[in-house]
Amino acid sequence: MDLTTYYMGLKLRHPIVASASPISSTFDGIRRLEDGGAAAVVMVSLFEEQIRHENEAFSYLMETGTMSFAESLSYFPDFDAYQVGPENYLTILRQAAEATDIPVIASLNCVSGEGWIDYARQMQQAGAKAIELNIYAVQTDFDVPGAAVEQRYLDILKAVKAVVTIPVALKLSPFFSSMGHMAKALDAAGADALVMFNRFYQPDIDIVDLEVSPSLSLSSSGEIRLPLLWIALLHGKVKASLAATRGVESADEVIKYLLAGADVVMTTSSLLRNGPHYLGTLLHGLTYWMEARGFDSVGRLRGSMSRDKIANPGAFERANYIRVLESYKIDYL
Repeated sequence: MDLTTYYMGLKLRHPIVASASPISSTFDGIRRLEDGGAAAVVMVSLFEEQIRHENEAFSYLMETGTMSFAESLSYFPDFDAYQVGPENYLTILRQAAEATDIPVIASLNCVSGEGWIDYARQMQQAGAKAIELNIYAVQTDFDVPGAAVEQRYLDILKAVKAVVTIPVALKLSPFFSSMGHMAKALDAAGADALVMFNRFYQPDIDIVDLEVSPSLSLSSSGEIRLPLLWIALLHGKVKASLAATRGVESADEVIKYLLAGADVVMTTSSLLRNGPHYLGTLLHGLTYWMEARGFDSVGRLRGSMSRDKIANPGAFERANYIRVLESYKIDYL
């Protein structure tokens, strides 16, 4: 059976990828993901704010006390010891790229197209096989039109593509007013992959302490449906690879995403719940199902139930919306 797939031109042994998570924040964690069976690993994201913080801290250290007595210079930390987030990230990336036999994909979480893009170049130099851009920002300026928000995605993509030669993926929000149009625009701008979809970690309100508090919950299989819909609609419509992420709890979700047209299926929550070895369980479930259904390759499986391949394309459109609403039964009436 041929489980190989191509993602952004990278040949992978199979389509199951470990997406960005706390596990992929360390060299040991990345090795464990490889040992668990990941076809590729996306490192935990490096945030634009971390880079800004490092740059500001370094400037402060270099400027503070420069007009004071020479003895004060002894209070500056040795530069080699001053290794905070971004530099440590590059060190782990370099170690993982050299020690593993699977592609390691770097991740940048950003909101602007400014000087942090130099780190994209450094990620390539450190050995990243690709870069995933995770663009996340809540637009709180109500005077900014949707077109400006969309343009920001395009500008960031172009800025990164201008400084690297490795593939660049975009991890997208599902909240564009015309998702298909935006996907085609990013594809035309050179995106090598579209990752669907980002999970926004939005705040909650603590009604005891009356504070706004962070809230994080792992994904569940019910969240598969929105990315499943758009992957099925976009399959064959864009040149970029399609990556599914969100709601992967079992091999069932892996199979569904591949049927819809995903080139790879990414998971985080299932690995945080069960450990890196769970990748083997997902792969075994996929293989068993393919054998039972007579699929001899992932290539034959992929997209066989996308919008253009099924007998009733309306199943992905408004007709199905109406049918779903009419199908619900209330037991007590």
